[in-house]
Amino acid sequence: MVVAEARPNIAINDLSFGDIAGAYRDGLSDFRHAPQYGLFFGAVYFIGGWLILISLQQLDLPFLAFPMAIGFALIAPFVAGGLYEVSRRLGIDAPLSFGVVLRSVRDQASRDLGWMALVTTFAFYIWIDLAGIIYLLFFGLNFMELGEFVREVFTTRNGWMFLIMGNVAGAIVSLIVFSITAISFPLLHDHDFDFVTAMITSVKTVAKNPVVMAGWCLSIVIVLAVGFLTALFGLFIALPLLGHTTWHVYRRAITVSGTP
Repeated sequence: MVVAEARPNIAINDLSFGDIAGAYRDGLSDFRHAPQYGLFFGAVYFIGGWLILISLQQLDLPFLAFPMAIGFALIAPFVAGGLYEVSRRLGIDAPLSFGVVLRSVRDQASRDLGWMALVTTFAFYIWIDLAGIIYLLFFGLNFMELGEFVREVFTTRNGWMFLIMGNVAGAIVSLIVFSITAISFPLLHDHDFDFVTAMITSVKTVAKNPVVMAGWCLSIVIVLAVGFLTALFGLFIALPLLGHTTWHVYRRAITVSGTP
């Protein structure tokens, strides 16, 4: 007789703003204990950001700079995968090395975390296409230089309407992506679930703790905004801090029992 294998049970916990504050403290502590890993992944994000901005400037598409910044934030949870491993190992006093951390990132590609990366990348491209459509609705095929574009956006009624519509659309896309990724990436890193289960768990966590998770989302926006407004240099701190903190938010939000 074949005995059915027991499925692990996922319990979603109640969260408070104290949990988010505690996760930030723990995340900062992880960064301070192993700064080399955070700075490494922050550098990857920094270099990637500048390559995108330079490419947009060369292609005379400066209006995509802000949408790309938002879109780049959408894929941050996947980029931060190595930081989850650092926090996990610090939590259990396991040895740390770049070989171990990078190998953990590579190994995740063969699991459902790779599918989650595909989901967020798809959302990234959808958002960029949407941003392009919004631009065409307001400015047509008039592709402006950066200075001209900034003046048009902030000194004309048409520009303000473009800014409002673009930010509303960006907020909607970001909230959807946040809902399905807030918990799913660290959960998949920690356990071998399928990505659909991970996304559903993430959405349920947000639905169970809407106010606290909205606060967590807003804090992410603020930290990343500081990173972008410092010519991306702030990302050397922002990405590691958010990566480590995301792990600790997940650990507070989810309890998995019955894992084989």
